[in-house]
Amino acid sequence: MKRNKLGVSILMCLSVFTLEAQTTFNKEQKEVIGGLEAKKDHYAEISKKIWDLAEVGYQEYKSSEILQEELKREGFAVEKGVAGIPTAFVATYGSGKPVISILAEFDALPGMAQEAVADRKVIEGQKAGHACGHHLFGTGSSAAAIAVKDWLKKGGKTGTIKLMGCPAEEGGSGKVYMVREGVFKDSDIVLHWHPADRNGANPSSSLANISGKFRFTGIAAHAAGAPERGRSALDGVEAMNNMVNMMREHVPQETRIHYVITRGGEAPNVVPAFAEVYYYARHPNREVVRDVWSRMVKAAEGAAMGTGTKVELEVTGGAYDLLPIESLARAMHKNLDVVGGLKYSPEEIAFAEKLIPSLVVPGKMSPLYSMAEKVAPFSTDPESMGGSTDVGDVSWAVPTVGLAAATWVPGTPAHSWQAVAAGGMTIGPKGMMVAAKTLALTAIDLFKDPALIKTAQADWLKARGQNFKYEAMVGNRKPALDYRK
Repeated sequence: MKRNKLGVSILMCLSVFTLEAQTTFNKEQKEVIGGLEAKKDHYAEISKKIWDLAEVGYQEYKSSEILQEELKREGFAVEKGVAGIPTAFVATYGSGKPVISILAEFDALPGMAQEAVADRKVIEGQKAGHACGHHLFGTGSSAAAIAVKDWLKKGGKTGTIKLMGCPAEEGGSGKVYMVREGVFKDSDIVLHWHPADRNGANPSSSLANISGKFRFTGIAAHAAGAPERGRSALDGVEAMNNMVNMMREHVPQETRIHYVITRGGEAPNVVPAFAEVYYYARHPNREVVRDVWSRMVKAAEGAAMGTGTKVELEVTGGAYDLLPIESLARAMHKNLDVVGGLKYSPEEIAFAEKLIPSLVVPGKMSPLYSMAEKVAPFSTDPESMGGSTDVGDVSWAVPTVGLAAATWVPGTPAHSWQAVAAGGMTIGPKGMMVAAKTLALTAIDLFKDPALIKTAQADWLKARGQNFKYEAMVGNRKPALDYRK
């Protein structure tokens, strides 16, 4: 097959980084890795089933059930419906200390339906897609938990492995309610991972956030015949949006504010009696988020007053920033280095070659592409993610550590059709197995080394501060089970 210059450079990079990533496994690691390798096709099938379902937050009934049934078959005791959430569950194997928990997600994003091909092709009739790779997250974490279970069982060792089935990460803050209800209170350490366009396990933080829906109510009237009798709810939304957009000049520069108008009226010739706008506010510091959000609420109240409408607010989600623990990150990075990255097949190279032009500017292609096969070097400077995650709340309740695995073509942003496409073909499951192996090896290290757990817990207590008191960003509300309806 004839290759262009990009294809040649990709192959050269793949060869170089394959050699860099290879490390010697000890006997125990070989057995764990071998067990996962033997079942990689099985786990790929599970992830594809969840990819096909593409169920959104708190509606992931079938996706959650698939993972629960897999864990039950492997001997886990499964408690479902935890924290008042029908799709949340905890799967447990073993007894006694330590208790190591692994997080699993499985919700999709609305409006992101895409076939597993390298050009934009929407799946007709499908309303959502796994643009953040949570079908891989849930499956890979379950695979890791099962591998740890096999290791515990074979060695007759004490200790408990838990798989935490966590719904509605995308704006629904499922883990926040699980933290608030004490689901993690018995865990000593929590492990997680996330699909990405590269491999790394450096200590990282994230943006705290609050999200909610501002609902304006006005008075309907004929927009031409009697407009003076109406009070437009859409005017309320637009007035709020104008004020919040002006506010952007006067907030800390790391702040992120974004919104969509989810309801704007029914017909142009009817003054809208109801309109709704859905907002997110983010910042690395959760107290800044709270302050910005309170100003947005005042803008909504002012907009209602100025347009003769009324406004109600439903806070649908909110998450803390991630609390990084360097000692845990070092332990996980060591195992990721052992596992290494992933090698693309000729078919996957062809897929990437076709996809890359839609992602990056010329001249950036080859360096970005090579990141799929190497592991980012460890850095003691905590990285800041551009997004938010409800794993943040978990990290302030229990020492927590995570990694990123290259389930997407390097250069691919999350929440894109390109991420959906790569996650639905063979590249996604390959990256997923990198994560599963790393999680399993790290969990086993924690079972074998109580000192590592004690060090991590001491580091965590110091980072969290003695006077820390957890107060969920969502307050005392119940889970917003209908936020995607």
